[in-house]
Amino acid sequence: MLDTAYRVEIPGGIELEAHLVGPVARILAFVIDFCLRGILLIITAIATIPLGEMGIGFWFISWFLIEWFYPVLFEVFRRGQTPGKIALGIAVVQDDLTPVTFGTSLVRNLLRTADFMPFFYLAGLVTLVSNPRFQRLGDLAAGTLVISIREISKTTRVENMPPLAPPTTLLRSEQTAMVNFLQRSPQLSEPRQQELAKILDEVTHSSSDNRVQQLHRMGAWFLGLR
Repeated sequence: MLDTAYRVEIPGGIELEAHLVGPVARILAFVIDFCLRGILLIITAIATIPLGEMGIGFWFISWFLIEWFYPVLFEVFRRGQTPGKIALGIAVVQDDLTPVTFGTSLVRNLLRTADFMPFFYLAGLVTLVSNPRFQRLGDLAAGTLVISIREISKTTRVENMPPLAPPTTLLRSEQTAMVNFLQRSPQLSEPRQQELAKILDEVTHSSSDNRVQQLHRMGAWFLGLR
């Protein structure tokens, strides 16, 4: 059986683990997003018919924006998930398992042009299946991975724990610490959880009564769990 586990060691000798996603789920997610983009373009075409030649120009502008920024905006503002990825329970993350930034998402999606060569994403597919991390050319350039959110949900305690966005912008090391805390909590005693959570009180703005739960919820938010 293929081992899809991906591990990252952070300071302190602690490992974060996620499961990589192979070509089948990624292709299905792409098909869903491709169909949704097509629907948006059809709606735009119908809406611009009354504008005549001006409408044609407006449609081409809409095509450009939808084709290139549909995935970027979803990945940045939906924690690495386009509608297709949400349906398949997968997400894009950086190779240290922190959320993608606008820059990394833009790079990976602009390089879809290279992945498309010589026709219909053949270069990207060949690269993906021959890479142990299932990365296409855009992923290699941007330093991104596609992981299974459903697998993470099975191994972390997130029942009745709605994700919570952090009150301030956090450093990548702080994001990683929150994800690690969520994943490692089942192996920690309650006093130890309280002790570790207290270190991040200034970041989470939590009280002593709910600091552990708040940290869990923020870790779930960074993982894209719902």
